[in-house]
Amino acid sequence: MNPYQRKRRWKFILLGFAILIAGASLWYTNYLVRNISTAERTRAELWARSTQSIIAMPDVNDEYISFIYSIRDSLSVPAIVVDSAENIVTWRGLDSTKTNFDLEADSKKKYDPKYFKNQLKAMKAQHPEPIILELNNLSNEKWFVYYKDSILVTQLKVFPYIQLSLIAIFLLIAYGVFNSSRKSEQDQVWVGLAKETAHQLGTPISSLMAWVELLKSKFNLSDDSMILEMENDVKRLETVADRFSKIGSKPILHNHVVYDVVEEYVNYFKVRVSDKIQFILIGDKQVEALVNVPLFDWVIENILKNAVNAIDNEGIIKIEVKENLVKEQVFIDITDTGSGIPKKDFDTVFQPGYTTRKRGWGLGLSLTKRIVENYHQGSVSVKDSEIGKGTTFRIVLKSNMTYEPTTTS
Repeated sequence: MNPYQRKRRWKFILLGFAILIAGASLWYTNYLVRNISTAERTRAELWARSTQSIIAMPDVNDEYISFIYSIRDSLSVPAIVVDSAENIVTWRGLDSTKTNFDLEADSKKKYDPKYFKNQLKAMKAQHPEPIILELNNLSNEKWFVYYKDSILVTQLKVFPYIQLSLIAIFLLIAYGVFNSSRKSEQDQVWVGLAKETAHQLGTPISSLMAWVELLKSKFNLSDDSMILEMENDVKRLETVADRFSKIGSKPILHNHVVYDVVEEYVNYFKVRVSDKIQFILIGDKQVEALVNVPLFDWVIENILKNAVNAIDNEGIIKIEVKENLVKEQVFIDITDTGSGIPKKDFDTVFQPGYTTRKRGWGLGLSLTKRIVENYHQGSVSVKDSEIGKGTTFRIVLKSNMTYEPTTTS
């Protein structure tokens, strides 16, 4: 299993664990809310019964009535009592600025009917089944008590969602900070390793160049095909060292005909792979873009190597250069007839370390993405792929536009 499959598995495991914790928190909170709601209904029933007692027993002594009132007033659940015609009889725990009126004195200066109507509607929505009071009078009239959850229950219902949201925000911020820090450390290691590689290659490349010149002069082999190919390879090594030295520095971009740049590298590359692989280069031969040739050659090299490795025995690699005049872009599509890439891995292939080869390091396409996006302000992606039929990579560059490349590592 490659590192990205393990990473994806751990993401699912952690996501499942987070869902389990959130579910357990919500379940326990709902359990508490149900218990408190049951207790509040009991309190509402006690309030209703105490009200019924006050009405049904008008002749009891003052001490008993005071006792009943003290019990009733201690129950803080907001409630409204209505008769069978839904006329309000009395209430409890509502906004005093909108309910301060005396039924007997008929003083309704602060009475807000709309407020009562909305409160009653909310109570019915929360607890559709009212508490029924039997008045035991000649008319057998009944009153109905509606109540709503207290502020404590309301807050308790909302609290876990707020808590989980705050935890999620904190974790996202922490993840962003640590991920940025880790990426910065990786970039520093990446740049340091690249520059050290360029430094280490410098001395043997200089020696090889000197040996090639010595062979040409001593044995008069200036036109020998083997010596010329050897010279080309030494120059390629010099280009590779130059590439590594440019990592982490702002490259200088020049306007080049894209087709010519691609063609020059394809001609060098195709003689160094199996002759059973056919290279086809087509497209616009005039369109230009700002590129750094040594770095852009590296991009083409990595994608072509990936295409060659994907082809089992023989096949075709097609490179097409075309211009998107509307968006002022240059498209370079590289299509192979190889094994293909699963759709779920379209983005993963550009991650460092991703490879399907037993001896691969998985750095080529990651380097390609860095060079195109960070240095050329373009993009690279898997345009299309089908298992067993092949893959198309698309490189997008800006055409005929002058801009300052960003300095990134």
